[in-house]
Amino acid sequence: SDVYKRQVSTQSTWGKKFKFQKMLSSGIPDLVVIHPLVLLSVVDHYNRVSMKSRRRVVGILLGEVNKGVLDVTNCYAIPFEEDPREQNIWFLDHMYHETMYNMFKKINAREKVVGWYTTGTKFKPHDIEINELIKRYTPRPILVVIDVEHSDPNSLPNEAYTSIEEVRKDGTIVRNFLHLPSTVRAFEPEEIGVEQLLRELRDVNMTTLGSEVAQKISSLKALISKLDIIRFYLDQVAAGTAAPNQQVIFNLQEIFNLLPNLNSQELIDAFTTRNNDSSFVLYLCSMIRSIGALHDLLNNKISNREAEREREKEKEDKKAEREKDKVAGNEKEKGEKTEKGEKAEKKD
Repeated sequence: SDVYKRQVSTQSTWGKKFKFQKMLSSGIPDLVVIHPLVLLSVVDHYNRVSMKSRRRVVGILLGEVNKGVLDVTNCYAIPFEEDPREQNIWFLDHMYHETMYNMFKKINAREKVVGWYTTGTKFKPHDIEINELIKRYTPRPILVVIDVEHSDPNSLPNEAYTSIEEVRKDGTIVRNFLHLPSTVRAFEPEEIGVEQLLRELRDVNMTTLGSEVAQKISSLKALISKLDIIRFYLDQVAAGTAAPNQQVIFNLQEIFNLLPNLNSQELIDAFTTRNNDSSFVLYLCSMIRSIGALHDLLNNKISNREAEREREKEKEDKKAEREKDKVAGNEKEKGEKTEKGEKAEKKD
């Protein structure tokens, strides 16, 4: 829908305008692209390992960087355990990872280790330590948090982060996660594969009015949620509880500048014409449907009337046959009585 396209363009603009990331450190991608194979592999990993325990799973992401865009094209699971009570106690089998990566490298040498993934809705405080371990294999690992249950249907199930160093007022250096713009995109062969998988669930070639309306409603709900986030941020800035970010303000101003002027007579006429065309199509479809239903009703009545006539004709035929049989039986009885009378007269 148009609303969804506007959101995608806003996200891409956000990624291009994120210049302060380059100031913090080099090697941070402008956009993280998650491919469908990665999402399918993560969901399969979660269903096989943690469906009943509801614990999160961890794996390694493979891909490549091209012109500031990180394409995450593949992944594999690694053994991971953590204490639910003591979050600082965890285990990640890096030897297993090294063995798996050596085998993947033989299949596709272009795919490098670009980061790691975990399931859930948000990262945990000790994930920064796991990220430091992944740094042994790539200088700038990317953490992708994937919501396998897709608790929020109005947003994408993935969020991307990278670690940065921040200097506090007391001079200490701490590491935190920085959010990165991310999206889901597929190459042409992947699109064909996803379409074939979806054919088992539903017919993707059949589009109904109900499905289109549901997609419009979902897009509007997503737009409302994004507007609520923007309003909450601006309220905090106006109240002085949050420091204003000039880059965010610039992006918001650019979004507002792209909005159409609803007071323009040309735009009003265009909306009116399109609404009239849509209403005419709906009216015409309703008329055609009504005429078709009336035609079927008339055909049904005609067929029922013909069937009733045939049943009445069959009844009349059966009745005539019974009367004919009755007359024949009476004549036979009269003949038998006549023969008996003749025999009796001869004896006398």
